[in-house]
Parts: sequence; C-alpha cells; structure tokens
Amino acid sequence: MKNQILIVDGYNVIGTWPQLAKLKKQDHLEEARDQLLDTLANYRNFFEGQIIVVFDAMYVPGIKEQFTKWDLDVIFTPEDVTADTYIQNLSEELNIISNQVTVVTSDQAVQWTIFSRGAIRLPSYELYKRIQDMHRQLTQESRQHHDRSVQRNNPWREDQLERLANLRDQLSSES
Repeated sequence: MKNQILIVDGYNVIGTWPQLAKLKKQDHLEEARDQLLDTLANYRNFFEGQIIVVFDAMYVPGIKEQFTKWDLDVIFTPEDVTADTYIQNLSEELNIISNQVTVVTSDQAVQWTIFSRGAIRLPSYELYKRIQDMHRQLTQESRQHHDRSVQRNNPWREDQLERLANLRDQLSSES
C-alpha cells in the first residue's frame, strides 16, 4: 500500500472554507490558521498518512518556519517563494512510486501542474465537504452507540414499552 501524503495550500483553504474566510475578512487570519490546523489535526486522526500544510510567507513577512504541530507538518515558505511554487516542487519531490500525493487547493494553475506531475488534485471545498461528512458520520455512530447502551440498560421489557407507547398516544389524542 502506498504512503498517503496530503499537501494543503493553507491560505487557499482559508479563503474557501466559509467560517475561515469569514475570520480572514475580519482580519483574524491567525485565528483562521489555528482553526484550520485544529480541524486538520482532528482529520489526521482518521487520515492514515502524512498531512503537510503550506502557508505563503506573503501574509507573515520575515518568517520561514517549519514545525510539527498535532502530528501535522506546518511550513511557512521563505519570503521569495510562493506557496504555489513550494507546493508544486514538494509534490514533485514526494511523488515517488511508494507515495500517493494529493494536493488540496482550488488554484486551477496549481491543480494542473501537480496533476501533470502525477499527484492527485483535490479542490479545497471538496476537503471541507469530506470533513463535514466525517463529522456527521461520527455523530451518527456516536448516537447509535449511545442508543444501544441506553437500550441495554433499559429496565423495561418490549411489551411494556409498547403498552406505554400506546398509552402515550391515547393521552396525546385526547388532549
């Protein structure tokens, strides 16, 4: 099985996801970055691979930094290197036979470049929908698990529950 590598164009995602775009417009870019990293860290628990988040230095002048946070690799590009260029080069470097590289961006030019180099492209909003679906599925599974445990601890027999339901329905129709 190939190593899964997800490269995320951080500011592109921030500009695409509704709640993060709203924070950016309100000049809360740092908070938007933190929320994105929190969300991806939670997603990382279910994504079996490496997640690399790349931020463009144009929004944080003078910084060129790489660090690991919550099992994510976070990269701020050097000032003279755009995130697009960095991502294109990184995807080409990592796209070897044992890896499957997926780049998350809605930038068409970057999508076509990385696709031509053998990586998979995933629009930013598509990742957003996947994460939303994951949350819904987890909530549903959690509810089902809770309902099963509640049923297991239920002191009522099935026939008693049925009689109670009938009584409830009778009382509801009389009011």
